[in-house]
Amino acid sequence: MRIQCPICGSRDRREFYYKGDALALKRPAPDAGAEAWDDYVYLRDNPAGWHSELWQHEAGCGAWLVVERNITSHEIRKVTLAEDAT
Repeated sequence: MRIQCPICGSRDRREFYYKGDALALKRPAPDAGAEAWDDYVYLRDNPAGWHSELWQHEAGCGAWLVVERNITSHEIRKVTLAEDAT
């Protein structure tokens, strides 16, 4: 899989590190119960199809990117700098 870094151009996936869902997870309040914290730490959606993910170009420019990727086919539709993502 190749990712089109907006700064460095097309690079192999091994230069990047997957950081998780690009949509912010809602962190529970510090005094939330154990069940709320278990859900936050361990439960994630595993959707098929298109998904927005947060990646960092660790072996390159260090930029944080939002990658729209089809989880089933690994096709990448769009890559934007995280600071420019809306």
